[in-house]
Amino acid sequence: MRQLLLIVFVFTFLISYSQKKGTPPVSGVTFDQSLYSGIRWREVGPFRGGRSGTVTGVSGNPNLYYFGAVGGGVWRTTDGGQTWGNITDNYFGGTIGAVAVAESDPNVIYVGEGEQTVRNNVSSGWGVWKSTDAGTSWKHIGLSDSRHISRIRVHPKNPDVVYVAAMGNLWKPNEMRGVYRSTDGGQTWKKILYINDTAGAGDLIFDPNNPRILYAATWNMKRNGYRMDSGGPDSKLWKSSDGGDTWENLSDKPGMPKGLNGIIGVTVSPVNTNRVWAIIENSEAPGVYRSDDAGKTWARINQDRALLQRSWYYCRIYADTQNEDKVWVMNVSYGVSKDGGKTFELKDAPHGDHHDLWIDPTNNQRMAIADDGGAQISTDAGENWTTDHNQPTAQFYRVTTDNSFPYNILGAQQDNTSVRIPHRTSSSSISEKDWVALSIGESAHLAPDPTNPNIIYGSDFKGYMSMTNLDNGQERSTNVWPDLPAGSGVEVMKYRFNWNYPLVFSHHDPKKLYAGSNHLHATTNGGQSWEVISPDLTRGQPETIKSSGGPITQDNTGAEYYANIFVIAESPYTKDEIWTGSDDGLIHVTTDGGKNWKNVTPSISPKLNMWNSIDVNPFVKGGAYAVATSYKFGDYTPYIYKTTDYGKTWTLITNGIPKEEFAV
Repeated sequence: MRQLLLIVFVFTFLISYSQKKGTPPVSGVTFDQSLYSGIRWREVGPFRGGRSGTVTGVSGNPNLYYFGAVGGGVWRTTDGGQTWGNITDNYFGGTIGAVAVAESDPNVIYVGEGEQTVRNNVSSGWGVWKSTDAGTSWKHIGLSDSRHISRIRVHPKNPDVVYVAAMGNLWKPNEMRGVYRSTDGGQTWKKILYINDTAGAGDLIFDPNNPRILYAATWNMKRNGYRMDSGGPDSKLWKSSDGGDTWENLSDKPGMPKGLNGIIGVTVSPVNTNRVWAIIENSEAPGVYRSDDAGKTWARINQDRALLQRSWYYCRIYADTQNEDKVWVMNVSYGVSKDGGKTFELKDAPHGDHHDLWIDPTNNQRMAIADDGGAQISTDAGENWTTDHNQPTAQFYRVTTDNSFPYNILGAQQDNTSVRIPHRTSSSSISEKDWVALSIGESAHLAPDPTNPNIIYGSDFKGYMSMTNLDNGQERSTNVWPDLPAGSGVEVMKYRFNWNYPLVFSHHDPKKLYAGSNHLHATTNGGQSWEVISPDLTRGQPETIKSSGGPITQDNTGAEYYANIFVIAESPYTKDEIWTGSDDGLIHVTTDGGKNWKNVTPSISPKLNMWNSIDVNPFVKGGAYAVATSYKFGDYTPYIYKTTDYGKTWTLITNGIPKEEFAV
């Protein structure tokens, strides 16, 4: 089966270093340029939105909106959400954490890279960009090591005064985090709220009636390869009354919760400056809090868990611009309160997992929402929304092809279904009628049957697996082990499966399908039964296979399941030769179909290097290339290795690649 290069994350910021730096070609190797000069990238779809964490409109222009995609740069609509187009591809791409348009001059736009939706496949960024011509051109203006920017706020009267809330590096302590201010349009920056190198800024807002008054939330948040932690002693709510020169801690004011805080969202009513809401992840009394005296005293007015589930992923709150009793909270469903926050009605835009909301300051019927389906527009206060099927911003975990002619491209979209798309059609375009939404879930490796491409197997989180037969509409479970402990940590699993565990057909037996947990499994009867053909091929360190999340909220969706096989590579050239790589740093090889295994991990590789790709050398028996990354432990070094002797010895082959352009 033809295989495309597998792509796990959208964290590689350099597409072609050799092209960019002008590295000379290998001596003696030349090609007739006419053979490839006509090749162009082309969009094949689907035009179905992917995750977005930031959206904004422009007051006074009812058809103009911007949103930041996760992995796709900044997008704009000039027709009220009917169509969207990218406006940053010629300058930057990657993941966007914040977009802000200057109210006093809508030609001025600020963009912060690095998403604030810090899930397991979170993407980092490289600071702040600015446009002074409504997105026609862009200039990078600093804060490169901020990594994740959660908010940008522009002074309502002066487009050169701008504030940035930086979360900082999720994987290790760093100092470029907190709240920054520029008074010269981003030429220089001053850090005006900083606690330490482990507490970033998670939210920031002006008092809409007085730009000298700001509210900010700091947040202890960190991740590594096997767990997520939200909360700590420096997660606090702050207020400044002098434009950010000095700050007052509001977290110890009367009525505020005791115990440990996590993420905090904050908003101020434009109708009543004294009315301030905060939504607080807390170890003792989480919920929605309200102050009616500008932060001097507080009361918990709502503790509905539906507003706080997976708190670190949401916790955004928004005051209606014309009704002081109306307030909005983002979560899986978004909540709308009409009684000041005491009760909420849960609603959904076209896609769930809502992350950001913009409400027109002069017309509260007009708004834009950002969610895991991109951005949508409403002109009736959320009763109806534009579609999410008009923006090609989907994140795909893995991509493969089948043996059809013309061939199909298959992939799994984050927080959506998997899809199958033909690479060409008999008509003038590839449209929605041509692609098939598969029932297989979001984090899949897809494995089309080599003998019948209409039979497709797909992996999913927690070891889920299914088969879809497009010939007759049949769907059935093909799980390796029929135990699906939703909500539990990986320690209860008989077999540990990564969120994105590998699933591949044999090159030598079209009936043999391999799946990787911490063991290698094989079936020859379509998943009706499975054989374990390896011992545990991972390190399986006890501290890495525990329930994830804390110190406040546990998070066990399967995304943090660790110590698993992450890549399977059967040699297309030598029968019974199989290589595996684990997400906790080990490479194994068997040359007898799984009867015996050798640990051939490069001694020069970091201990917990996540092995993402292994390719067998077609010209050297015993040769292979292996790619790994340790960015989830704060190491951005590229790791690419080569062996010619079945892994007895390895050579690092990254000469010429920048030291922070990690390989995937």
